[in-house]
Amino acid sequence: MTATSPTAAPLGAPPPVPGGGGPAVEAARLTKRYGDIEAVRDVSFDVGRGEIFALLGPNGAGKSTTVKMLCTLARPTGGRAAVDGFDVARQPKAVRRRIGLVFQEQTLDDQLTAEENLRFHAVLYRVPKAEVDARIARVLDLVALTDRRQALVSTFSGGMARRLEIARSMLHTPAVLFLDEPTVGLDPQTRALMWEDVTRLRREEGVTILLTTHYMDEAEYADRIAIIDHGAIVALDTPEALKGQVAADTVELTTGDDSLATSRLAAAGFRVRLGQDGVVVFTPDGEAHVARLIDIAGVSVRNVHVHRPTLDDVFLHFTGRQIREEHADRALSMRMRARARRR
Repeated sequence: MTATSPTAAPLGAPPPVPGGGGPAVEAARLTKRYGDIEAVRDVSFDVGRGEIFALLGPNGAGKSTTVKMLCTLARPTGGRAAVDGFDVARQPKAVRRRIGLVFQEQTLDDQLTAEENLRFHAVLYRVPKAEVDARIARVLDLVALTDRRQALVSTFSGGMARRLEIARSMLHTPAVLFLDEPTVGLDPQTRALMWEDVTRLRREEGVTILLTTHYMDEAEYADRIAIIDHGAIVALDTPEALKGQVAADTVELTTGDDSLATSRLAAAGFRVRLGQDGVVVFTPDGEAHVARLIDIAGVSVRNVHVHRPTLDDVFLHFTGRQIREEHADRALSMRMRARARRR
């Protein structure tokens, strides 16, 4: 099953007007091959301006390769892509001026202070001198690092360094911010703090954000999610819509007479089974049906629990398995390195 954004432009269609009202990011049948390895296969989607868009998939699925093509770090083998209206293959310099990028690996100079790292970035991106001080103050405030402005990066925790990298990526006011596995290696509390920073960027700066992740909870921050596996998009929609495609909600009831409650609910037309710990009812919008289920059961109810489908359920539904571990990414990397050595 292959799902693409219904508004993705067909291959060969004219790109959106640069900096205009079209999509902030557009990919049409984007493909990348490394010899006989097809890392990305006919990927199509678009990202609206001001949207948070997630590429969700296991390591080795093609997420980072897709981002590299969109950021002009890898040339597409086939298809077309545009960022802020500029073609990534024909207008790479214009694309680079309009994007911010946070890599998986840290790229800060840890022997410089936070401010020195930012000033160096300002020089590279030709930020007007008259705006540099104000921009540095602004981005440090956005990621809550103002009090660490003069501190050496070598004294930063992993989470603080990652937030500084996000600040640096915003210094030149990009139209689109790319976050490639931005929270890998961070503890859950630090990840939550970092996402507060990211959502603040969208809210206060209006920046479009495209992220890659294999963390299900992280994808929940996105307005839309594209599930990518084996280089292809297998589903694309909002988190709630994707969950709605999977299955009904599960309502678990612990009652005074589970057998009687089960028979009465089944007679009323509900899909139900008797479990070890109570009655399990499968129904759309479980929360809305709780009162009716209790009334039909007609016995005392000691406990009620409603379970809605999660993104784990969604991934399992569309790919047929749980999200793969990092060995898949390492296997692909090893094959590519072996091929390079042979050449």
